[in-house]
Amino acid sequence: MDQLLIIFAGLLMLLGLIGSFLPVLPGPITGWVGLWILYLTPSIDVSITTIIVTLIIAILIWILDYIIPAMGTKRFGGTKAGMIGTTIGLILGILSPIPGGIILGPFIGAFVGELLNNANTKTALKAAFGSLLGFLTSAFIKLIVSIVYLGLFISIIWSHKAELF
Repeated sequence: MDQLLIIFAGLLMLLGLIGSFLPVLPGPITGWVGLWILYLTPSIDVSITTIIVTLIIAILIWILDYIIPAMGTKRFGGTKAGMIGTTIGLILGILSPIPGGIILGPFIGAFVGELLNNANTKTALKAAFGSLLGFLTSAFIKLIVSIVYLGLFISIIWSHKAELF
């Protein structure tokens, strides 16, 4: 039974890594669920402090994931229309069958949003670049947190290898 829980938790950890790039799947929260399942595994000792701290971090990263791309748009001169365009573009990019739609969507959305707000092409491109930079920054942060969670998972499993295998 313990091995099945560990395998399931490990799969969630891997999904957490994948979720670092897919906004549909919250990477750090998915990875945290893997740590939580590890915590629930009877033969593995994980401190409640570890579970609480990693949960708080996962929730903060999840919230920031929605704020950072819009902040990038604004930081590079975008307006509210550009930030709305970024969000709409992100949603459409997720739903798009086009490869790279998840990256191009926010960029195009910010660009179109700024153009609809009567911005010139240069300003619209600058805001769109900010949106892209914000998206990539958010993905990088999620990836780092997911890698740390995976490292914690491996460390916990490794320290209990004698009891498990």
